[in-house]
Amino acid sequence: MKEKHYTCIICPSGCEITAVLDGEKIVSITGNTCKRGEEYVKNELTCPMRTLTTTVCGFSGRPVAVRTADAIPKAKLFEAMAEVNAFRPSRPVRFGETLIADLAATGVPLIATASEEE
Repeated sequence: MKEKHYTCIICPSGCEITAVLDGEKIVSITGNTCKRGEEYVKNELTCPMRTLTTTVCGFSGRPVAVRTADAIPKAKLFEAMAEVNAFRPSRPVRFGETLIADLAATGVPLIATASEEE
Protein backbone atom coordinates (compact mmCIF):
# COMPACT_ATOMS: atom_id res chain seq x y z
CA MET A 1 0.00 0.00 0.00
CA LYS A 2 1.11 3.51 -0.78
CA GLU A 3 0.16 6.85 0.76
CA LYS A 4 -0.16 10.13 -1.14
CA HIS A 5 -0.51 13.47 0.60
CA TYR A 6 -2.40 16.50 -0.70
CA THR A 7 -3.24 19.99 0.49
CA CYS A 8 -6.76 20.71 -0.69
CA ILE A 9 -7.09 23.94 -2.68
CA ILE A 10 -10.88 23.95 -3.08
CA CYS A 11 -11.68 26.15 -0.07
CA PRO A 12 -9.67 28.33 2.35
CA SER A 13 -9.42 25.54 4.98
CA GLY A 14 -6.51 23.90 3.13
CA CYS A 15 -7.11 20.45 4.60
CA GLU A 16 -4.14 18.09 4.68
CA ILE A 17 -5.58 14.99 3.01
CA THR A 18 -4.06 11.52 2.82
CA ALA A 19 -5.04 8.96 0.22
CA VAL A 20 -4.11 5.31 0.70
CA LEU A 21 -3.73 3.35 -2.54
CA ASP A 22 -3.46 -0.34 -3.29
CA GLY A 23 -1.94 -0.17 -6.77
CA GLU A 24 -4.34 2.10 -8.66
CA LYS A 25 -7.29 1.43 -6.32
CA ILE A 26 -8.19 4.05 -3.72
CA VAL A 27 -8.48 2.34 -0.33
CA SER A 28 -9.19 5.40 1.82
CA ILE A 29 -9.16 9.18 1.85
CA THR A 30 -8.78 10.90 5.24
CA GLY A 31 -8.18 14.39 6.59
CA ASN A 32 -10.81 16.23 4.58
CA THR A 33 -13.39 18.21 6.53
CA CYS A 34 -15.89 18.33 3.65
CA LYS A 35 -16.98 16.22 0.68
CA ARG A 36 -15.33 18.65 -1.76
CA GLY A 37 -11.90 17.71 -0.43
CA GLU A 38 -12.55 14.03 -1.06
CA GLU A 39 -13.69 14.80 -4.63
CA TYR A 40 -10.61 16.97 -5.19
CA VAL A 41 -8.26 14.13 -4.23
CA LYS A 42 -10.19 11.58 -6.31
CA ASN A 43 -9.87 13.86 -9.35
CA GLU A 44 -6.17 14.44 -8.68
CA LEU A 45 -5.63 10.67 -8.59
CA THR A 46 -7.70 9.80 -11.68
CA CYS A 47 -7.57 12.78 -14.04
CA PRO A 48 -5.95 15.95 -12.70
CA MET A 49 -7.28 19.11 -14.37
CA ARG A 50 -5.75 22.58 -14.64
CA THR A 51 -6.79 25.98 -15.99
CA LEU A 52 -4.07 27.23 -18.33
CA THR A 53 -3.19 30.91 -17.99
CA THR A 54 -0.51 32.37 -20.22
CA THR A 55 0.05 34.94 -22.95
CA VAL A 56 -0.05 34.85 -26.74
CA CYS A 57 1.89 36.99 -29.15
CA GLY A 58 -0.66 39.59 -30.22
CA PHE A 59 -1.20 41.03 -33.68
CA SER A 60 1.18 43.88 -32.82
CA GLY A 61 3.79 41.46 -31.48
CA ARG A 62 3.14 42.40 -27.85
CA PRO A 63 1.95 39.75 -25.37
CA VAL A 64 -1.78 39.44 -24.61
CA ALA A 65 -3.13 37.60 -21.54
CA VAL A 66 -5.23 34.48 -22.22
CA ARG A 67 -6.67 31.50 -20.34
CA THR A 68 -8.69 28.38 -20.99
CA ALA A 69 -12.43 28.83 -20.45
CA ASP A 70 -12.41 25.73 -18.25
CA ALA A 71 -9.89 23.29 -16.82
CA ILE A 72 -8.15 20.87 -19.19
CA PRO A 73 -6.39 17.57 -18.41
CA LYS A 74 -2.98 18.20 -16.85
CA ALA A 75 -1.51 15.68 -19.30
CA LYS A 76 -2.50 18.00 -22.19
CA LEU A 77 -0.74 21.14 -20.87
CA PHE A 78 2.43 20.78 -22.98
CA GLU A 79 0.39 20.07 -26.13
CA ALA A 80 -1.83 23.06 -25.35
CA MET A 81 1.18 25.34 -24.83
CA ALA A 82 2.70 24.25 -28.15
CA GLU A 83 -0.57 25.24 -29.86
CA VAL A 84 -0.70 28.56 -27.98
CA ASN A 85 2.93 29.35 -28.88
CA ALA A 86 2.21 28.70 -32.58
CA PHE A 87 -0.93 30.88 -32.59
CA ARG A 88 -0.76 34.20 -34.47
CA PRO A 89 -3.88 36.40 -34.62
CA SER A 90 -4.92 37.95 -37.94
CA ARG A 91 -6.18 41.14 -36.22
CA PRO A 92 -5.89 42.85 -32.82
CA VAL A 93 -7.14 40.69 -29.95
CA ARG A 94 -10.20 41.82 -27.95
CA PHE A 95 -11.15 40.98 -24.36
CA GLY A 96 -13.36 37.86 -24.13
CA GLU A 97 -12.63 36.79 -27.70
CA THR A 98 -12.21 33.08 -28.39
CA LEU A 99 -8.79 32.67 -29.98
CA ILE A 100 -8.65 28.88 -30.30
CA ALA A 101 -12.02 27.10 -30.23
CA ASP A 102 -10.77 23.60 -29.29
CA LEU A 103 -7.40 23.87 -27.58
CA ALA A 104 -5.34 20.67 -27.86
CA ALA A 105 -8.47 18.69 -28.81
CA THR A 106 -9.88 19.14 -25.28
CA GLY A 107 -13.13 20.81 -26.34
CA VAL A 108 -12.15 23.83 -24.24
CA PRO A 109 -11.61 27.23 -25.89
CA LEU A 110 -8.71 29.60 -25.27
CA ILE A 111 -10.04 33.09 -24.53
CA ALA A 112 -8.43 36.52 -24.26
CA THR A 113 -8.49 38.05 -20.78
CA ALA A 114 -7.29 41.43 -22.04
CA SER A 115 -7.57 43.54 -25.17
CA GLU A 116 -4.54 44.24 -27.27
CA GLU A 117 -3.38 47.83 -27.24
CA GLU A 118 -3.68 49.38 -30.69
